[in-house]
Amino acid sequence: MRTFAIGDIHGGLKALIQLLNELKLTKDDELIFLGDYVDGWSESAQVIQFLIELSKTNNCIFIKGNHDLWCEQWLRTGDANPVWLAHGGKEAVESYQTFSKEDKKQHLYFFDNMQLFHIDAKNRLFIHAGFTSMHGVEKEILKENFYFDRTLWEMALTMDRRIEKQSELYPNRLKHYSEIYIGHTPTTNYRILQPMNAVNVWNVDTGAAFTGPLSAIDLETKEIFQTDRVMDLYPNEMGRNKKH
Repeated sequence: MRTFAIGDIHGGLKALIQLLNELKLTKDDELIFLGDYVDGWSESAQVIQFLIELSKTNNCIFIKGNHDLWCEQWLRTGDANPVWLAHGGKEAVESYQTFSKEDKKQHLYFFDNMQLFHIDAKNRLFIHAGFTSMHGVEKEILKENFYFDRTLWEMALTMDRRIEKQSELYPNRLKHYSEIYIGHTPTTNYRILQPMNAVNVWNVDTGAAFTGPLSAIDLETKEIFQTDRVMDLYPNEMGRNKKH
């Protein structure tokens, strides 16, 4: 059995299909999606529908991201967060135009049942953004950090590699888990198009919403699988590249 962590999709159904074809999945493989399935490219609703169907035949775990939270709130209440609309939510709303009320209820149920984090049998943590409690995710007071925190990744990037895990200087946040897999902060921010590793943290968001590809990583071998740049799969769209 292989286990893959998959980065932020952001409405790029074409990229998702391309990536899964690249993985050559078997029925025993496990897929752990790190969140942000919607917002950006034009097929957010279609991505959710595809994932619902995929979960019927494949072993999937879905972590909830901040964009998924916003979309869930809109599906539940009809109220659209202005920040969400400005960061891909408008495209998500438009993608639902051909979906029935029953379809939307099914999607709402799917969002509602996503996990905030997942810890596997090898003590690997999977979470969309991060957490701040020195005692681990179970002790996190502000659950919003699971969706929005960037300090975990920033801390990992700046750590001195000479500090041993047993040292009192080693951050307690990182001691709880053998590895931590996150999305949320595009590696394209650092002009890198592949998943990045810092200490025991792996960032698998390779900027699919912007100028990067969609990526997956084999947890055991650390082999990277990637699509074409998602912007090239949607040549007539801007995604979240609003300033370009």
